[in-house]
Amino acid sequence: MAGDAATGEQIERIRAGLGLDKPLVVQFGIWLGKVVSGDLGESFYYRIKVAALIGQRLEPTLALASLTILFAVLISIPLGVVAAWRFGGWFDRFLMGFSVLGFSIPVFVLAYLLIWLVSLQLGWLPVQGYARLSDGFFVFLKHLILPALTLSVIYIALIARVTRASVLEALGEDYIRTARAKGLPELRVLVRHALANAAVPIATVIGIGIAILIGGVVVTESVYAIPGLGRLTVDAVLARDFPTIQGVILFFSLIYVLVNLLIDLSYVFLDPRIRY
Repeated sequence: MAGDAATGEQIERIRAGLGLDKPLVVQFGIWLGKVVSGDLGESFYYRIKVAALIGQRLEPTLALASLTILFAVLISIPLGVVAAWRFGGWFDRFLMGFSVLGFSIPVFVLAYLLIWLVSLQLGWLPVQGYARLSDGFFVFLKHLILPALTLSVIYIALIARVTRASVLEALGEDYIRTARAKGLPELRVLVRHALANAAVPIATVIGIGIAILIGGVVVTESVYAIPGLGRLTVDAVLARDFPTIQGVILFFSLIYVLVNLLIDLSYVFLDPRIRY
């Protein structure tokens, strides 16, 4: 902050301004008090409050994460249910192979492959960039589809695999045989009985997968030049902007805790037998 040619007096002045001349316990108390009040400090690089910086970058990350989760849930749960229903068949083997592949390919490799195929060869979607919702919904969506698909692959692989295992276990229960013996349609048996009773582990893995999502956002936003919190994290690390790094990590941690808390609370609605 003071520069390479800074004098000892300048360094001490900056240390005093940051409170680094106080005992460690006092420093932590001051920092904790500011965090509770929403003050995450000031960015060394951008020279504005970290909380304001996070607010400026929140929309792209929130939009990307929301669309990714939507893609993942809408695609993976039906895939997992059908794979369990056709256990041992070609579709089941295909899904298991896709799950292994989805976990094995790094996000940035998949991103560049999709950019080459979808954007450069087919010309369907933009290569990079981000359009805000205020610029128009379809333009906004057009710039988000490819990053969301990239980020959702590993999430789809995770949820589909757990859905398959949970539904497969439910299909072996006595109440499924009873439902079929009553002549209920197979679709109702799969959705109303098997999937409903397998919902708790599926919801759990969706919550756990938020950690994967947060890590993937950092890489995906960097590849697609999306000005969100992931890109901000990378820029802050390169600039050694410690308050910004710390603030973003705290924000991501808070989101992760809150999402998993909501997932835990949803168990009551997914399975009425659970009571807290």
